[in-house]
Amino acid sequence: SVCCEPADALAAAAAATASTSTATGGVPTSVRLGVVTVSDRAFDGEYEDVTGPALVCQMTAAAAEPKDPGGHGFTLFSHQRVVVPDDARKIAAAIKTLAASGCNLVLTTGGTGLSSRDVTPEATTSVLHKLAPGIPEAMHRAAVDRGVPHAMLSRSAAGVRDRCLVINLPGRPHAARDDLDVVMPVLAHAISQVSA
Repeated sequence: SVCCEPADALAAAAAATASTSTATGGVPTSVRLGVVTVSDRAFDGEYEDVTGPALVCQMTAAAAEPKDPGGHGFTLFSHQRVVVPDDARKIAAAIKTLAASGCNLVLTTGGTGLSSRDVTPEATTSVLHKLAPGIPEAMHRAAVDRGVPHAMLSRSAAGVRDRCLVINLPGRPHAARDDLDVVMPVLAHAISQVSA
């Protein structure tokens, strides 16, 4: 189920603000965020999803930071969260639904490892129109440079579906936050390009 913002309300709001969603001309990029938590146990209610809310909080805090004199940066216009099991069809459907509802950034968390149930990258790339391999490469390199050798085992993917940037993040809260921090400096510019 989707929480936080109804999909129909988000789509209407996205249409109303589409013309102002740019990181150029002194207007901060308006981010319509979707977060997909991929976890069998969270989906089954065995434990509470903590990574999805942590990513929303991180994006909210980043949006509140002062913009540079040119106005570059982003505002968090709206967000949606959904929890799905480790099922490629359901992950792909969630990404497609969020992109179609007006999200211009979808972050997935979980399912990027090597186990047989880790299928998030395959599900993600099956619905992308363009790949952005530099994003996961930068996240992996930064994590290894921080002394996290297991980051080499992550199979995160990133790319574009329609006018939506999609990025796979790890399932552990601190790892997901660290990877999002790596991408944060280019996020507004990337979303403005995707949204153009």
